[in-house]
Amino acid sequence: MRVSKRSIGAVAGWVRRQPPKVKAFLSVVSGMAALAFLRFVVHDHDNLFVAAEAVHAVGISVLIYKLTKEKTCAGLSLKSQELTALFLSVRLYCSFVMEYDIHTLLDSATLVTTLWVIYMIRFKLRSSYMEDKDNFAIYYVVVPCAVLALLVHPTTSHNFVNRIFWAFCVYLEAVSVLPQLRLMQNTKIVEPFTAHYVFALGIARFLSCAHWVLQVLDTHGRLLTALGYGLWPSMVLLSEIVQTFILADFCYYYVKSIFGGQLVLRLPGGVV
Repeated sequence: MRVSKRSIGAVAGWVRRQPPKVKAFLSVVSGMAALAFLRFVVHDHDNLFVAAEAVHAVGISVLIYKLTKEKTCAGLSLKSQELTALFLSVRLYCSFVMEYDIHTLLDSATLVTTLWVIYMIRFKLRSSYMEDKDNFAIYYVVVPCAVLALLVHPTTSHNFVNRIFWAFCVYLEAVSVLPQLRLMQNTKIVEPFTAHYVFALGIARFLSCAHWVLQVLDTHGRLLTALGYGLWPSMVLLSEIVQTFILADFCYYYVKSIFGGQLVLRLPGGVV
């Protein structure tokens, strides 16, 4: 076990010393290798989406435990939770008027939980909220997402406004975790429950992204054409990839910390 930890530490140290372009290349290669592995071992790729939902639920459970048992919201970004509530609300509206399915129920449960978290941070645990560290201006993501949704949205037969809303929630979901990452970068030290929660988000995003990519490969691109024409199908896939890469760096340091036997995650400068 010690040899394994030393080996992992040596590899992690080598990766850390590489220039940004090499790190980006290694990230892409690692992602492709993981996709190839999943394609080989998971025959029904719809199960990846179910797994993503399950991992997300585990992350939310960790968050609930932190707030109810630890009685603190230190390290949690209220702005990320508010962005999450916003895109979930818009997505629920789109689900009700466009394509009601099982994911509508799952999103409803997630929205209720998110609103509860917002309530706890704003009122019950306000004294432990790191407001000065949670300084990401959310209009930096809301406004660009709204403009992008106006320019690039589905080309289906649904109502024009509903199609814009659909695009908006896809784009906003991709960047909703940025305030949380900024807060952690500001504090430099991330306590365990917050780290577990964000890592669960990262794994869920990767599984969801893998589901989309493998579905596109299996259908030889027909899935993208089923979503419409123009830039929209590519933007849906790109949004999934962006979500994954936004959290990839944090997940790397999380795994490195766990294998190093550290309970508290320390982030170096420049992670976010």
